[in-house]
Amino acid sequence: MSQKLASEITLAHNNEGSAIKKKLDTKRMAEANRAFSHFRY
Repeated sequence: MSQKLASEITLAHNNEGSAIKKKLDTKRMAEANRAFSHFRY
């Protein structure tokens, strides 16, 4: 467990890894939804 945590912290420091990918995907999805928010359904 400690090895995985240390690895994830190191990857996050280098802007890599699964946590950074998830953050960027969420941001990209939010920007895409904001582009279409002015439409009414």
